[in-house]
Amino acid sequence: MLETRHLTRRFGDLVAVDDVSLQVPDGSTVGFVGGNGAGKTTTMRIIMGLLGPDAGEVLWDGAPITTAERRRIGYMPEERGLYPKQRVLDQLVYLARLRGGAAAGARTEAMRLLEVFGLGERAREKLEKLSLGNQQRVQIAAAVMAEPAALILDEPFSGLDPEAVDSLAEVLRTRTASGVPLLFSSHQLDLVERLCDRLVVLSNGRVVAASTHEELAGRGESHYRLVMDVDTGWVRDLAGLTVLDVAGPTALLSFEDEGARRALLAEALGRGDVRELAEIRPTLAEIYREVTR
Repeated sequence: MLETRHLTRRFGDLVAVDDVSLQVPDGSTVGFVGGNGAGKTTTMRIIMGLLGPDAGEVLWDGAPITTAERRRIGYMPEERGLYPKQRVLDQLVYLARLRGGAAAGARTEAMRLLEVFGLGERAREKLEKLSLGNQQRVQIAAAVMAEPAALILDEPFSGLDPEAVDSLAEVLRTRTASGVPLLFSSHQLDLVERLCDRLVVLSNGRVVAASTHEELAGRGESHYRLVMDVDTGWVRDLAGLTVLDVAGPTALLSFEDEGARRALLAEALGRGDVRELAEIRPTLAEIYREVTR
């Protein structure tokens, strides 16, 4: 398991990372969410040893992480770092060998990943000949090669088309299914919601939420949507509930207790056909706005 405990990093008077503790268990996908300047990239750089913390530590399986263990982590930085004049296949093999992979096996794996990302026919081209989106695909392939012990990916989906997003998501699922812990940052909250087991939300360098989506969603007040075949304005006359919105046959409500919900349902059934009475789960975007407010 990858873990940080009380990481702090200052740049002059700015506290970029402020007492950040998080866990990425084996086989889990943790989404790192926060606005620009929240501290996500700095935290990832500390985990990788590219920056030193002013306080705190990074642990691997409960012990301080070593340089050798960091070499086994597949890392994709915010600022991409491939060689534009080198052929795509050659540099993937080279980067895999730096992490201890054998040349023959690295070449086979690199070609497989390039095929997955739709770049098999361009393996022998120089990187600079590819579009920025395709260069991004190569950068991702470099990060996930050579059986990484963990994955740290900073905005891996940025600039990818929907087909490439699906390809990357499948590759990441394969890695985590084999036990690899994955931490990735993204501003695309729909992808975080779709892919992640847990969320860590940063604001001004501090962790303001760390839990599953379901647990975070359960913190707030539950809302319900009532849909009928008649106008629902009558709900305003009922006790024990708060009417958030009414638009013709649809009403958005919250209830004081379960008895109020049952009373509304009984009243609704006496007034017409009830097409829906369902709890509405807040979206990740709504949760994010709430916890960072």
